[in-house]
Amino acid sequence: MSIPMDFNVFSDEFFMRQALLEAQKAFELDEVPVGAVLVAQNQILARAHNRTEALTDISAHAEILAITAAAQALDSKYLPKATLYVTLEPCLMCAGALAWAQIGRIVYAAADPKRGFLALAPKALHPKTKLEQGPLAEEAQALLQSFFKRKR
Repeated sequence: MSIPMDFNVFSDEFFMRQALLEAQKAFELDEVPVGAVLVAQNQILARAHNRTEALTDISAHAEILAITAAAQALDSKYLPKATLYVTLEPCLMCAGALAWAQIGRIVYAAADPKRGFLALAPKALHPKTKLEQGPLAEEAQALLQSFFKRKR
Protein backbone atom coordinates (compact mmCIF):
# COMPACT_ATOMS: atom_id res chain seq x y z
CA MET A 1 0.00 0.00 0.00
CA SER A 2 1.45 3.33 -0.98
CA ILE A 3 0.70 6.65 0.63
CA PRO A 4 -0.11 9.52 -1.76
CA MET A 5 2.60 12.16 -1.99
CA ASP A 6 0.20 14.88 -0.86
CA PHE A 7 -1.01 12.93 2.21
CA ASN A 8 -0.47 14.91 5.42
CA VAL A 9 -0.04 12.53 8.33
CA PHE A 10 -1.01 15.35 10.69
CA SER A 11 -4.34 16.10 9.03
CA ASP A 12 -7.76 16.28 10.61
CA GLU A 13 -8.60 13.06 8.79
CA PHE A 14 -5.59 11.26 10.27
CA PHE A 15 -6.48 12.24 13.83
CA MET A 16 -10.18 11.52 13.33
CA ARG A 17 -9.24 8.04 12.10
CA GLN A 18 -7.42 7.59 15.41
CA ALA A 19 -10.59 8.64 17.23
CA LEU A 20 -12.58 6.14 15.15
CA LEU A 21 -10.20 3.39 16.27
CA GLU A 22 -11.09 4.33 19.84
CA ALA A 23 -14.79 4.27 18.98
CA GLN A 24 -14.33 0.78 17.55
CA LYS A 25 -12.78 -0.32 20.87
CA ALA A 26 -15.85 0.98 22.68
CA PHE A 27 -18.11 -0.89 20.24
CA GLU A 28 -16.24 -4.14 20.91
CA LEU A 29 -16.66 -3.60 24.66
CA ASP A 30 -20.41 -3.00 24.27
CA GLU A 31 -20.04 0.70 25.11
CA VAL A 32 -21.65 3.44 23.03
CA PRO A 33 -19.01 3.76 20.28
CA VAL A 34 -17.58 7.22 20.79
CA GLY A 35 -13.85 7.79 20.59
CA ALA A 36 -11.64 10.79 21.15
CA VAL A 37 -8.03 11.83 20.76
CA LEU A 38 -6.59 15.01 22.19
CA VAL A 39 -3.74 16.52 20.18
CA ALA A 40 -1.25 19.33 20.71
CA GLN A 41 1.58 20.23 18.34
CA ASN A 42 0.70 17.25 16.14
CA GLN A 43 1.21 14.81 19.00
CA ILE A 44 -1.53 12.70 20.52
CA LEU A 45 -1.60 13.45 24.23
CA ALA A 46 -4.54 11.22 25.08
CA ARG A 47 -6.76 8.55 23.55
CA ALA A 48 -10.05 7.53 25.05
CA HIS A 49 -13.36 5.86 24.36
CA ASN A 50 -16.60 5.71 26.28
CA ARG A 51 -16.33 3.62 29.45
CA THR A 52 -19.60 4.38 31.20
CA GLU A 53 -20.60 0.71 31.45
CA ALA A 54 -17.18 -0.60 32.51
CA LEU A 55 -16.75 2.06 35.18
CA THR A 56 -20.45 2.32 36.12
CA ASP A 57 -19.99 6.06 35.75
CA ILE A 58 -22.21 8.23 33.58
CA SER A 59 -19.43 10.83 33.34
CA ALA A 60 -16.94 8.39 31.76
CA HIS A 61 -17.44 9.78 28.26
CA ALA A 62 -14.52 9.68 25.82
CA GLU A 63 -14.11 13.46 25.92
CA ILE A 64 -13.94 13.63 29.73
CA LEU A 65 -11.43 10.78 29.91
CA ALA A 66 -9.28 12.39 27.20
CA ILE A 67 -9.31 15.79 28.94
CA THR A 68 -8.25 14.20 32.23
CA ALA A 69 -5.41 12.23 30.64
CA ALA A 70 -4.14 15.20 28.62
CA ALA A 71 -4.29 17.56 31.61
CA GLN A 72 -2.23 15.08 33.61
CA ALA A 73 0.26 14.67 30.75
CA LEU A 74 0.69 18.44 30.46
CA ASP A 75 0.36 19.12 34.19
CA SER A 76 -2.21 21.77 33.38
CA LYS A 77 -5.98 21.93 33.65
CA TYR A 78 -6.16 24.33 30.70
CA LEU A 79 -5.74 23.14 27.12
CA PRO A 80 -5.96 26.26 24.92
CA LYS A 81 -3.47 24.98 22.34
CA ALA A 82 -5.00 21.53 22.05
CA THR A 83 -7.47 20.05 19.59
CA LEU A 84 -9.99 17.39 20.52
CA TYR A 85 -11.03 15.01 17.75
CA VAL A 86 -14.20 13.18 18.70
CA THR A 87 -16.42 10.90 16.65
CA LEU A 88 -19.70 12.35 17.92
CA GLU A 89 -20.70 15.92 18.72
CA PRO A 90 -20.14 16.39 22.46
CA CYS A 91 -23.09 16.28 24.84
CA LEU A 92 -23.83 19.19 27.14
CA MET A 93 -21.84 17.67 30.03
CA CYS A 94 -18.76 17.23 27.84
CA ALA A 95 -19.15 20.69 26.32
CA GLY A 96 -19.12 22.13 29.83
CA ALA A 97 -15.94 20.24 30.71
CA LEU A 98 -14.35 21.35 27.44
CA ALA A 99 -15.29 24.94 28.24
CA TRP A 100 -13.66 24.71 31.67
CA ALA A 101 -10.55 23.19 30.07
CA GLN A 102 -10.51 26.12 27.64
CA ILE A 103 -9.88 23.71 24.78
CA GLY A 104 -8.59 25.52 21.71
CA ARG A 105 -10.39 23.54 19.03
CA ILE A 106 -12.91 20.74 18.72
CA VAL A 107 -13.37 18.68 15.56
CA TYR A 108 -16.28 16.26 15.63
CA ALA A 109 -17.40 13.75 13.03
CA ALA A 110 -21.10 12.90 13.43
CA ALA A 111 -23.67 15.45 14.56
CA ASP A 112 -26.00 14.59 17.43
CA PRO A 113 -29.19 16.59 16.84
CA LYS A 114 -31.01 15.01 19.82
CA ARG A 115 -28.41 15.09 22.61
CA GLY A 116 -25.55 17.18 21.24
CA PHE A 117 -24.75 20.46 22.93
CA LEU A 118 -25.45 22.49 19.77
CA ALA A 119 -29.16 21.69 20.05
CA LEU A 120 -29.30 22.23 23.82
CA ALA A 121 -26.83 25.01 24.62
CA PRO A 122 -24.91 26.25 21.58
CA LYS A 123 -22.98 28.80 23.64
CA ALA A 124 -21.69 26.22 26.15
CA LEU A 125 -18.10 26.22 24.88
CA HIS A 126 -15.39 28.67 25.88
CA PRO A 127 -15.72 31.77 23.65
CA LYS A 128 -12.25 31.20 22.11
CA THR A 129 -12.86 27.55 21.23
CA LYS A 130 -13.05 26.85 17.51
CA LEU A 131 -15.64 24.23 16.56
CA GLU A 132 -15.73 22.31 13.28
CA GLN A 133 -17.59 19.37 11.92
CA GLY A 134 -14.76 17.41 10.40
CA PRO A 135 -14.15 14.34 8.32
CA LEU A 136 -15.50 10.79 8.61
CA ALA A 137 -19.01 11.71 9.73
CA GLU A 138 -20.51 8.87 7.69
CA GLU A 139 -18.16 6.27 9.19
CA ALA A 140 -18.82 7.48 12.73
CA GLN A 141 -22.58 7.56 12.15
CA ALA A 142 -22.55 4.05 10.65
CA LEU A 143 -20.74 2.66 13.70
CA LEU A 144 -23.26 4.30 16.04
CA GLN A 145 -26.21 3.03 14.00
CA SER A 146 -24.77 -0.48 13.97
CA PHE A 147 -24.36 -0.39 17.75
CA PHE A 148 -27.92 0.76 18.44
CA LYS A 149 -29.38 -1.62 15.86
CA ARG A 150 -27.63 -4.46 17.69
CA LYS A 151 -29.12 -3.25 21.00
CA ARG A 152 -32.72 -3.27 19.73
